[in-house]
Amino acid sequence: MELFALVDCNNFYASCERVFNPDLNGKPVAVLSNNDGCVIARSNEAKALGIPMGAPAFKYQPIFEKHKVHVFSSNYALYGDMSQRVMNTLSQFTPDVEVYSIDEAFLKFSGFEHFNLETYVRHIKATVDKHTGIPVSIGVAPTKALSKIANKIAKKFADKTGGVYVMQTETQRLKALKWLDIHDVWGIGRQHANRLKAKSVFKAYDFIQLPDDWVRKQMSVVGLRLKKELEGQPTLDLEEVATKKAIATTRSFDKQYSDYNIIRERVSSFAISCGEKLRRQHSHCQMIHVFLRTNKFRQDLAQYHRSTIVKTEYPTNSSIDLVKYAVKALDKIYKPEYQYKKAGVIVMELQPENTEQLSLFSQKNPKHHQLMQHIDHLNRSIGRHKVKFGSQDLGRVWKMRQERLSQRYSTTISESIVVKV
Repeated sequence: MELFALVDCNNFYASCERVFNPDLNGKPVAVLSNNDGCVIARSNEAKALGIPMGAPAFKYQPIFEKHKVHVFSSNYALYGDMSQRVMNTLSQFTPDVEVYSIDEAFLKFSGFEHFNLETYVRHIKATVDKHTGIPVSIGVAPTKALSKIANKIAKKFADKTGGVYVMQTETQRLKALKWLDIHDVWGIGRQHANRLKAKSVFKAYDFIQLPDDWVRKQMSVVGLRLKKELEGQPTLDLEEVATKKAIATTRSFDKQYSDYNIIRERVSSFAISCGEKLRRQHSHCQMIHVFLRTNKFRQDLAQYHRSTIVKTEYPTNSSIDLVKYAVKALDKIYKPEYQYKKAGVIVMELQPENTEQLSLFSQKNPKHHQLMQHIDHLNRSIGRHKVKFGSQDLGRVWKMRQERLSQRYSTTISESIVVKV
């Protein structure tokens, strides 16, 4: 019998900060989003203070100060490295691992019939904690959807479960489904939840009582697969890492801008970043989506949000080409009377770079390919953004606002911990 486990890092970003600063243990910790905008991670102590996910930092500053909450800017270099360490540790216990997100992974146990699985999983949890310092919760069940629920139980009732819950019996499955609210079921979004509640479906157990035909009609085959999963019939296997179908670079500005030249420089830089990402996965794009947005939190200012899509004349991953089309799209939506706070570039209709169809009438410059290779090599060798394009501001390095950034302890030698003996 195959079983699935969902391993979820507890309060991951906050836990990463604590690994290298143990004085934070037992104290409220909050981590902010890009540009220190809003709360995206909280320790249990911060949650107990009533600080919600998504709380605007400026609005909750008095609460941070009153309760001595330790607030940090997002340290993605640290979090990415710690995530990789956790995933590497998990791969020691089974060859079947699906990295679901930066702080979650599914494991599949095949051929473990003669193992005491609960003991084995508790050993996994202890090893992750020992090797990385990151606390995890683990839920085990016959399907991926049920392992999600088992993980919720492991985390919700940690005092009883010790952070591990193995769901193997029918009694356990039914009890869990009768406990879980329908809006907390993995894969059921707000719209489906509201539709189901209108049909008096309030718990996951109520959902599996619905006829298959109704579920398929109202929620497509995806909803039907979820229902079968909750009934204990595996329909979802581990997924392999797939090539991205779209690549985006979007940022909030450090302040509001209306100047065209500044916004053009930002959009150009975003297009160049997309080009770098395309080349890393050996893809071309055929379509570029550009958007502009004002600050939705400043209702005292005129609001504006527009986007447009431009199709390229040929598949490309040249940053020179992408800047040309991104600026063309920007010119269609830019209006000087607004104060802009965010912009983004998304490249779409991706295809492998080695499957390009040639055209007699293409205006593509064959020199771009080799030029991009040299630029990428130089930036990898001597540091990112050392070689820039003319459309970028050569005298300015755009950075997110990160006024409370911790050290990159595990990725930058100059910021690693120094031990004096």
